[in-house]
Amino acid sequence: QVQLVETGGGLVQAGGSLKLSCAASGRTFSTYPMGWFRQAPGKEREFVAAITSNGGSTYYADSVKGRFTISRDNAKNTVWLQMNSLKPEDTATYYCAVGPQTIFWSALYNRERYTYWGQGTQVTVSS
Repeated sequence: QVQLVETGGGLVQAGGSLKLSCAASGRTFSTYPMGWFRQAPGKEREFVAAITSNGGSTYYADSVKGRFTISRDNAKNTVWLQMNSLKPEDTATYYCAVGPQTIFWSALYNRERYTYWGQGTQVTVSS
């Protein structure tokens, strides 16, 4: 069993920055890839970013590439999402989740492959 708690959301003006944190419980955190997803009102939950278990590879949605950075510290059981140059369209509830142990990196883009999810943290970007 893994529990995830996201923090760091809030209200920010367009062009600003926020850093989300996801603290995980459980001794197996370091063996799983982790992902961030987001869901805006009336829309499906979409992939934002993912990171492999050792942090060696990262993957991003085209909409956030170059603006967001995912990172992790396995010693702290924590994964972060640094969000820069925020836009109003980034407004959503952001969730972290435990990803699949797989050699197929494309699976990391598929929310159906993720198991445990946090409760989410709200990010609102004003124009």
